Amino acid sequence: MYGSYGVSDDAERTAFRRAEKKYKVYYDDSKSSKKKKQLKQVDLSEVVDFKAILRSFNQSGEVPPGTFALQCDFDRPVFCIENRPGFYFIPDALTVEEQGRWIRESLISFPQPYNRTNHNAIYGPIRDLFMAAKERKILVEEEDSSGEEAHAINFSLCSAAEVERNYNVSLPHNKIPDALCDLAKEMAAPAMSKGKVFQPEAAIVNYFGLGDMLGGHLDDMEADWTKPIVSMSLGCKAIFLLGGKSRDDPPLAMFVRSGDVVLMAGEARECFHGVPRIFTDQENAEIAPLELMFSHEDDVCFLEYIRSSRININIRQVF
Repeated sequence: MYGSYGVSDDAERTAFRRAEKKYKVYYDDSKSSKKKKQLKQVDLSEVVDFKAILRSFNQSGEVPPGTFALQCDFDRPVFCIENRPGFYFIPDALTVEEQGRWIRESLISFPQPYNRTNHNAIYGPIRDLFMAAKERKILVEEEDSSGEEAHAINFSLCSAAEVERNYNVSLPHNKIPDALCDLAKEMAAPAMSKGKVFQPEAAIVNYFGLGDMLGGHLDDMEADWTKPIVSMSLGCKAIFLLGGKSRDDPPLAMFVRSGDVVLMAGEARECFHGVPRIFTDQENAEIAPLELMFSHEDDVCFLEYIRSSRININIRQVF
């Protein structure tokens, strides 16, 4: 189940929680209200960088201790971690064109009813949310709020939305696009047994802004944990924490960039994991190819969004 933002004193003492606090966004204290808040520097020296590992592997065939390149028929390198069986990292798995396509779909199509988002309970189904934000429309009047504040509230509703969360197939829902199913099947192949094909049956889409985090959790609602969760990263770079079967196990921190794909199957499904931070500054976000793709004036809304946000699409075989 998903981690909570409200944690107890006991939770504060776990190794996983300490890692979350280490990497989350903090600001330097400033007594001047006119001074722009400055992000506190964080030590990233222990964060695993699969982009650098891929570069080294392509040049020399070598990988750092504790990791190995999977021997399989997949058409690009797949890396594994020796003490985390069932975890697969595919750096730069998606082309820039694929990334752009699924960013658009995530903002325009996926939040549409009948898909369920975490603001439905308050506002009910909301149609065309992203386009309303683009056009500065107010969909819900907030009491004692100015138009400017209401617009900010509407736009913020695009954070932390989820699609097909509780797997109640009796409720109305939209079908996962065939192209996304095909992509998930392709990406899942390294984690599948010979002759088996991944069957995409549900998707969850998480939207992150600066300061947002996904607390440590397990994905434990599926019937067969041997089947992988296929997790695709889009937008700003983030830190992903991969722990063990207990929150007391020290997690491994790694960068996830736009276009990276992570697979978690088998024993890895029993590992706590989460996202304590995304990077939105120009130096660390690493989204230059996306900025070029969305440089046309018709795409400025996508450009503005993705410069300060991360989207994660994870696809599951439920039954």
